[in-house]
Amino acid sequence: MDEAIVRPATRADLEGYRRCIGRVAAERRWLVFIDTPPPDALHQHVGGMIDRGLPVFVAVAADDVVVGWCDIYVPVFNPVRAGFDHVGVLGMGLDADWRGRGLGGRLLAAALAAAEALRIERVELDVFAANERARRLYERHGFVVEGVRRRARKLDDRYEDVIAMARLKETT
Repeated sequence: MDEAIVRPATRADLEGYRRCIGRVAAERRWLVFIDTPPPDALHQHVGGMIDRGLPVFVAVAADDVVVGWCDIYVPVFNPVRAGFDHVGVLGMGLDADWRGRGLGGRLLAAALAAAEALRIERVELDVFAANERARRLYERHGFVVEGVRRRARKLDDRYEDVIAMARLKETT
């Protein structure tokens, strides 16, 4: 396999992005999703993130197939819920054949650098406890465990703990 490139996503990437999420979701282990998201919902959500200039990155293989993504979502400002516009929520995933090759680290580094440039001070995420590879990746990039939601998911008659992690930008 050739190397994939990491770059900011464009609206032209949205269908490939959606298909990649679907392939990872079909594994029923790593994501909250267990199926491919509907096109309209994903295009509205991720397309809206792209339009707002939020960190949305894709890993694209030589054949122009999206094989991974990393994004940081910041909710639209709501004055009723003031005080949280410095917080972003990270989501990411990689096709199985592309894991363990450093691509996740490259995606994550790109998204975190973009978040810092946007003055996003706190990036948080949830990860399933069994996903040790992802947990180690997040820790290498400065995330710390903030808590565990025990038996938070029950899928296929199996419970999974969810670990809440966050990375804080030092403020002066």
